[in-house]
Amino acid sequence: MDIRTTRKEQAIIVGCQLPNRDDEQFENSMQELGSLIRTAQGEVVVAVTQKRVSIHTATYIGKGKLEELSLIVQEKEADIVIFNDELTPSQLRNISRILNDVKVVDRTQLILDIFAMRANSKEGKLQVELAQLQYMLPRLGGQGLALSRLGAGIGTRGPGETKLETDRRHIHRRITEIKSQLSIVVKHRKRYRSRRKRNGVYQISLVGYTNAGKSTLFNKLTDSQAFEENLLFATLDPMTRKLFLPCGMTTLLTDTVGFIQDLPTTLIAAFRSTLEEVQEADLILHVVDSSNPDYFRHEQTVYELLEELEVSNTPVLTIYNKRDQVHEEFVPNGKSPFLHLSAFMKEDLHNLLHKIEEQMKLEMVPYDVAIPAVEGKLLAALKATTILNDLHYNEMSNTYDCRGFIFNDDVLFQQLNHFLD
Repeated sequence: MDIRTTRKEQAIIVGCQLPNRDDEQFENSMQELGSLIRTAQGEVVVAVTQKRVSIHTATYIGKGKLEELSLIVQEKEADIVIFNDELTPSQLRNISRILNDVKVVDRTQLILDIFAMRANSKEGKLQVELAQLQYMLPRLGGQGLALSRLGAGIGTRGPGETKLETDRRHIHRRITEIKSQLSIVVKHRKRYRSRRKRNGVYQISLVGYTNAGKSTLFNKLTDSQAFEENLLFATLDPMTRKLFLPCGMTTLLTDTVGFIQDLPTTLIAAFRSTLEEVQEADLILHVVDSSNPDYFRHEQTVYELLEELEVSNTPVLTIYNKRDQVHEEFVPNGKSPFLHLSAFMKEDLHNLLHKIEEQMKLEMVPYDVAIPAVEGKLLAALKATTILNDLHYNEMSNTYDCRGFIFNDDVLFQQLNHFLD
């Protein structure tokens, strides 16, 4: 076995605490950066921090602190230095020059790197490559040394292993080519979504901060095998499966990529077609990790990104997950209807399905009709596409008395009117 493939990269993390962040917020952010590095198969050896009124325009941290960082890099023989913010091209050049041979990566590039590891579908890989190319293009001058090496590790996955700085025209051509390929995928997705809409299928999307437990919940509810692991961004490619409610109604549940604070704008843009699944949802299940001490900020981050996606008017049911490990200071914020549960408890999952039905009823209209026994197809449709609470056979009239709830834009709604008195 080649030991180079198993050794974790030794990383030094660097953060600058500004006045708008208190000590707890800053510490949580640095811990999250450490989790991202572990996900990227690295190991944090030292954390270097500095309190400043503002970010240094040339070197991010002060020049004195940067010189101190240079000595720490040599002492610890670190492989890489990772900054807890997105560096400007000039900051990246200046820092790289002072730190000599060590790789310099910022938070955005680290997240892009993890996405490159996680992407499995053709669409996901194209989206990641597009985001990486758009991010790297203005920074080629500052990463010449790192990009000209044919290496491996954090910051070099995806297109980073090729000599990108030697041919900007090639990058522009590749960006155009990827956008063209993605536009075909986007059209296919739109056709698929419009077909689901025509069929009147109720669509539910799982959203939440990364590692909140969305994939675990998705698997438990749909008996699927979506990848789940205690790592950030365990899920990248969206997955849609049928979800059967207790009343018998069939819905569609979609698992989506996790959100994170300061999610790179290049990623939001590149994954727009994937995130459109959330835009088409009839109900959003917002999963929050109630065991995380920074749960409130995670919750706010998701709401901000939902606003960016222009889905703030879609009904939201908040699911506070991991109630068996709940943080001692956890308090639901009450911004939307909520349920506190554990994805591993069957009773909790059963309660969630009933809660989903309750939320749906708020947007539906009640019906109470007698359907002739010969209308078998209509009865089957009522069971599959409406919330049928009561079904009773009437021997006297040879009809089925049906009571439940239906969407007034459902094609069945007009058919039911024919059987009303």
